Amino acid sequence: MSSVPAARSHAAPQAVAFCPCPPLLVPAVAGRAAADTAVLRAACAAAVDTALATRPEVVVVVGGEDGCGRFGAGDGGDLRGYGVDLDVPFAGRARPGGRRTPLAHTIGAWLLHEAGYAGHRLGVGPADLADVLGDLPGPVAVLAVGDGSARRSLKAPGHLDPTAQPFDDAVAAALAAGDPDTLAVLDPAEGARLLAAGVPTWRAVGAALAGREVSGRLHAHEAPFGVAYLVADWSVR
Repeated sequence: MSSVPAARSHAAPQAVAFCPCPPLLVPAVAGRAAADTAVLRAACAAAVDTALATRPEVVVVVGGEDGCGRFGAGDGGDLRGYGVDLDVPFAGRARPGGRRTPLAHTIGAWLLHEAGYAGHRLGVGPADLADVLGDLPGPVAVLAVGDGSARRSLKAPGHLDPTAQPFDDAVAAALAAGDPDTLAVLDPAEGARLLAAGVPTWRAVGAALAGREVSGRLHAHEAPFGVAYLVADWSVR
């Protein structure tokens, strides 16, 4: 196991929603298969709604890779690479020359839009989470976006690895228990080997909440396409 990332001074969020980012989560992409992701979509909606019920002044969407930058008003993504002509502004209307959001932030923005959230939001990569939290004085909620291992079946993107399910089960247990310490020390090398893109994000959230009292609720842990999709919400006191 790797050591816990170095602690920094920051304002801890009041709530966290953990959601995956498969493009098939969006009905327009899923098409006739939208029914196959309906339960997962409902779980994400429940987690996001719970986080937004804390009435945050800002929602920080964290996901993607370290060094991906920061995103805000005027930035946006699209899902054209997945067969649909669908633009997804990150915050407000996308502007010419605005930055293109990675998939995690694009799906995160879509989830917030579906929840009816029109408030202030910021997008960051995992390595920037602590710095951003340190700059935000008001109540904050975090939307942590990332998938689990992509080696859960023979047809999975990374083919079957017998250690993938135990790895995902351990993450699911930490999410259900509200255990930031376990998330903070997830092994990034093992996460990379198992193609678990959410590991850097989970580690960053765990480090941000180290020592805090957290109540967790796991909404879903599925792997319908050989990729683990975990959904949870945390309440922080």
